[in-house]
Amino acid sequence: MNERRKIAVVGATGRLGAPLVEVLEGLGDEVVSISRSQGVNVITGEGLEDALTGVDTVIDAASAPSPEQDAATEFFLTATRNIQEACERAGVQQVVLVSIIGVDRFAGGGSLGGYYVAKVAQEQAYREGSVPTRILRAAQFHEFVGQLLEWGTQGDAAQVPAMNTQLVAARDVAEALAEMARSQNGSEPDGAIPEIAGPRPERLVEMARLVANRRGGPARVEEVDDQDDPDRDLFVGDGLLPGPDAKLVGPTFEEWLDARNEQR
Repeated sequence: MNERRKIAVVGATGRLGAPLVEVLEGLGDEVVSISRSQGVNVITGEGLEDALTGVDTVIDAASAPSPEQDAATEFFLTATRNIQEACERAGVQQVVLVSIIGVDRFAGGGSLGGYYVAKVAQEQAYREGSVPTRILRAAQFHEFVGQLLEWGTQGDAAQVPAMNTQLVAARDVAEALAEMARSQNGSEPDGAIPEIAGPRPERLVEMARLVANRRGGPARVEEVDDQDDPDRDLFVGDGLLPGPDAKLVGPTFEEWLDARNEQR
């Protein structure tokens, strides 16, 4: 495990990609950052094959720019095709993909379920590609809460979707992905997709209220429960919760929030 590797990270400047680069570099690996800001475009393919020269493993940690199902699906499928083709030409040994716990349970059509359907299409496309791909499904990140709070804020009130999840720190997911990337197993022995999540289930609206209290606003945080969403029961039930074999890591959301405040 101490062997130095050359690993490319797709989405290297993102919420997960940035700590992933730090983790890999801390382990002594040579990291190739794949992002548009680095002159590499996974949609057009510009600069992709050159960037993968000599790379052992590609970690795809990119997120689609739109949560809408059709747009997200088009993004993921185009990027996956280009990455797989460039990996094959460059002699990359494996791809590690981060996905989301429970994505294969959702029908789509709602505000978030469509994005999950797009992730399933991405998983399938990678499995059908010529370069062996391993998948890690993660719970929603701690960092996701503040973003949703900002999106839903109007004036002194905010609305967040009704959701039950087992929030996990992006850094912990990054460490798990790095471990997978540094082992050349190619696939899980029983074909199962491993999962990683935080230590306990948490209600999104309660976590959003914690963030609002620390920030001094908005004054009200309300839960929006869309009864017409075909995936509603999954969101408010256990649809996003990990299975019994999941790896549970890291702090609770409140502990993570306390640590971040102490660092400021």
